[in-house]
Amino acid sequence: MSELMLALLGFATILAIIFLLLKNWTVPALAFAGVTTVTVLVLVLTGTFSVAEMGDYIEAGVKGVYSTAALFIFSVLFFGIMNDAGMFDRIINVLMKRVGSSVIGVCVMTCIIAMIGHLDGGGASTFLITIPAMLPVFKKLKMRPTILLLICITAMGVMNLLPWGGPTMRTASVLGIEANVLWMELIPMQIVGILLSLGTAVFWGVVEKKQGAGLGSARQVDYGEGDEHIPTEEEKNELARPKLFWFNIVLTLAVVIALVFLKVPAYYTFMVGCVLALFVNYPGAKHQKKIINSHAAPALMMASTILAAGVFLGVLEESGIMDQMAIVLASFIPVSMGRFLPIIIGILSAPLGLVFCTDSFFYGLLPILIQVGAKFGVDPLHIGISMVVCKNFATFISPVVPATFLGVGLAGVEIKDHIRTSFLWIWVLSIICLFAGLFMGII
Repeated sequence: MSELMLALLGFATILAIIFLLLKNWTVPALAFAGVTTVTVLVLVLTGTFSVAEMGDYIEAGVKGVYSTAALFIFSVLFFGIMNDAGMFDRIINVLMKRVGSSVIGVCVMTCIIAMIGHLDGGGASTFLITIPAMLPVFKKLKMRPTILLLICITAMGVMNLLPWGGPTMRTASVLGIEANVLWMELIPMQIVGILLSLGTAVFWGVVEKKQGAGLGSARQVDYGEGDEHIPTEEEKNELARPKLFWFNIVLTLAVVIALVFLKVPAYYTFMVGCVLALFVNYPGAKHQKKIINSHAAPALMMASTILAAGVFLGVLEESGIMDQMAIVLASFIPVSMGRFLPIIIGILSAPLGLVFCTDSFFYGLLPILIQVGAKFGVDPLHIGISMVVCKNFATFISPVVPATFLGVGLAGVEIKDHIRTSFLWIWVLSIICLFAGLFMGII
């Protein structure tokens, strides 16, 4: 199969998956596994790759995401235990006293928590810190969980520009400079992004308030699968452990701190947290089995989705299809527009972020565009800056980024609803940041 045909097959695969997800014709796990299997059959039947090679690619892809799947299983269980024990009810009451019934205040608080949580540069850990803490507050005020996700990912996209953030390090390595040097160039645009993130929180807080959100509201909001696992008042009283509140608080803080500072797999941190939480809060096999079973369905659903996404990523990345897609996209840039390459690619980075994973975007597309730009005298640094800033905004709405599924799973939101709610807003913010960079002379 020719390189062009490989690229077209890659685009067809991604578009088919996105189409199935947006149309809600099947669950994400089946979309990823089913469409990717068709792609594999095409590659094998055309003699492009052997069955053994495809098996190796699939194995490599699953190896890349299995830790995220394990993380999701044990994090859902851990925070489920904390919720069952009543820890979040106490926290919610304190938060409600601080911000009252202020919908806008809750949105701003969500943004700040996500920014602080993302100081370690980890998307999964930020979702795990922010969503379980704020989702109960959103539910109490009848606010949409899609807005919680939108505020989260906007803050995360901006904070991901820190020098230890994955995209910044990847861009710096391609440009051949230190990540700190690149970050110094990015700081003014990052400040603009932070202001845009806080503005996002305020704006959508106002929108939610106008649409009826607030304490005691009768507004009907769909909280997805999470509603199936909310215990009744009688069950809450049975499961609540008010005397163990401070133990649970200390344990949760210890888990969060370990996520940031300990160099051990994040899923192991939550695994240990689950062991301690279950033994102390619910001693005895009967109680422990009941708690685990009550949280099994959402954990299994999202873990299967993440593993199926790993199959998809393995096939497209390991086979080189992603690289060919990048080459094809670069070839469409007109010669006459070459000197405007940083602006063009900056504007297109958010939609491209939906179809390119982080590695393919920065290691596949960026080097090609730098070569194209060199023909027109474009500074590689300007291309890198426009790509890293604008792509970051869209990172956590992409169906090819495993952490996205962790976020939507924790919030109980369908990925199609997440994309519909967030994409246009995120795209506009990325363009605003791009033109702010142009105005300040950074690009």
